[in-house]
Amino acid sequence: MGRGRKSSGQDKNEGTMDKLKGRAKEAAGAVSGNKATKSEGRSDQRRGTAKEKKGKLKDLFK
Repeated sequence: MGRGRKSSGQDKNEGTMDKLKGRAKEAAGAVSGNKATKSEGRSDQRRGTAKEKKGKLKDLFK
């Protein structure tokens, strides 16, 4: 594996963590009425989903 490259498992794990973090931010934003935080949470969730898909794609090409 090259330097700076992540394994498929690392991508999937980071994706899961981003999604969890995003859900928490979105909920906190909804409770507090902070639209920016809620929006950041949704963005984090989308980023997490993309990382998970990237990890799954890497598995297909192994």
